Amino acid sequence: MQTCIECNKSMVGRADKRFCSDICRNSYNNKLNSDSTNLIRNINHTLRKNRRILEEICANDKAKTTRGNLNSKGFDFNFYTNSRTTQKGSMYFFVYDYGYLPLENDYYLIVKDLKNKNPDS
Repeated sequence: MQTCIECNKSMVGRADKRFCSDICRNSYNNKLNSDSTNLIRNINHTLRKNRRILEEICANDKAKTTRGNLNSKGFDFNFYTNSRTTQKGSMYFFVYDYGYLPLENDYYLIVKDLKNKNPDS
């Protein structure tokens, strides 16, 4: 007799059956993936928050703001999706389609990345 690997109830059915129900299957897989899921969920939450902040500041294609303004809105400079170096050697940090460039005196240039924009939209 087979037993469910989640709740240990007896089961009947196929020889390779591992769970007695969808509830047990989901519960088992949720437990299995919970550690990495929480980490990924927290990182994605921070990235989405950073993007919302940049989008709010950059109403047009470009804007300028201070580090203090970004900090006051909860921006986390440790989280970005990619970086890009210009031909002049400046380093832009991107959160999906919004980027920021550190300038002098704690100012930042915020830009919307138009070259990766879908031409059909």
